[in-house]
Amino acid sequence: MQCFRTHKLRPVLIFSMLLLGVAAWAVGADRDAAFEKARERMVRTQLQRRGISDPVTLEAMASVPRHLFVSPDLAEEAYTDGPLPIGFGQTISQPYIVAFMTETVRPVPKMKILEVGTGSGYQAAVLAETGAEVYTIEIIPELAESAAARLQRLGYVGVHVKEGDGYFGWEEHAPYDAVVVTAAAPFIPPPLLDQLKTGGRMVIPVGSPFLLQTLMLVEKGEEETISRSLMPVRFVPFRRDG
Repeated sequence: MQCFRTHKLRPVLIFSMLLLGVAAWAVGADRDAAFEKARERMVRTQLQRRGISDPVTLEAMASVPRHLFVSPDLAEEAYTDGPLPIGFGQTISQPYIVAFMTETVRPVPKMKILEVGTGSGYQAAVLAETGAEVYTIEIIPELAESAAARLQRLGYVGVHVKEGDGYFGWEEHAPYDAVVVTAAAPFIPPPLLDQLKTGGRMVIPVGSPFLLQTLMLVEKGEEETISRSLMPVRFVPFRRDG
């Protein structure tokens, strides 16, 4: 008797499960569409209106799902105009700053870019979306591990993550066409300049920790290296081993 009743209920249970699955898919699709609209709005209002005009950079910023680079409880805030915490005293930078630094190094396909300060992996993903090969270093083991897993899961095969002290760069793959530093250093680390190709560009915040710093553009020439200030910024401090 019980077997018969279970058999009779099975189609109903399957149908209910199908309905739940369809409902979950619909909710997920609606959420994805909302995030896409928020990302489009971010590009339009936070980037283009502030002067970001490089089409390669804008397309990259419009493509990377920023909400997947923060914790789920902050996903709804992912496209707001500001940085967000990612744990361990670190942040994911304001979208405008990510776009500005990306545009400044003039990314093109097949460029080789060194990033110091992987964090969540968001800046590396944006650089990779431009077609660049990205080598990124993170000193905090937990962030290096989670960023590597996230980037792999999202299909960013052109990003290579290393745990280590970014002060020394990643000499094995030097020289680089560009260097992007996402933490404020008291001065420009000489190893990073050495690993920058002649004709290459480095963008780096320089200044005291937890105070207003200056975003610097460093251009390495054959005869001399030229540095100039771009804008005041506020970044987390450059961390060192020991």
